[in-house]
Amino acid sequence: MNSILSSGIAITWLVLAIVWVTGALKGKRTLKSQTTASRSIQVALMIAGYILLANQRLEYGFLAVRFVPDAEWIRIAGLLVAIAGAAFAIWARIMLGRNWSGRITLKVDHELIERGPYALARHPIYTGLLTTIAGTALLVGTLRGVCAFVLLLSAIGYKMIQEERLMEATFPDAYPAYRRHVKALIPWIL
Repeated sequence: MNSILSSGIAITWLVLAIVWVTGALKGKRTLKSQTTASRSIQVALMIAGYILLANQRLEYGFLAVRFVPDAEWIRIAGLLVAIAGAAFAIWARIMLGRNWSGRITLKVDHELIERGPYALARHPIYTGLLTTIAGTALLVGTLRGVCAFVLLLSAIGYKMIQEERLMEATFPDAYPAYRRHVKALIPWIL
């Protein structure tokens, strides 16, 4: 992978991290949060996935097998997909505002956001993150990236199921209606 593409993907992930850390400092007060045990499962899967995605030294054995041809245009496409995913996740994060938390939480005066990217997907941050992860995996080009994607998809899926339960309990009338007309991750499909 050339240094421009390496720098591009690193900057993409750095911008995401900066937005997340900055946003975490401005959240509303938490009323209810997921258990430590539940959070630990999710975090363990995420850490394993991100380490696998980011660490080229783990590329040996079957993890080094390419799932796409070793071509510059594929790596460029991966970077562009990752940037698009990061932009979508950041847009969703900004729209969620002070309701956001890294944990599954219920905030004081929690709102059900249905505008912007939330009119396209119930979990647009996850859509954006998964797209960023998929783009990074495409840029990596080996099964290491695919395995990382599967781990991170598992962590996000686990968290998403728990968030759905909390939103249904918090907004018993509005959330089921929202759920009927807005797909979870992929607009109009899934």
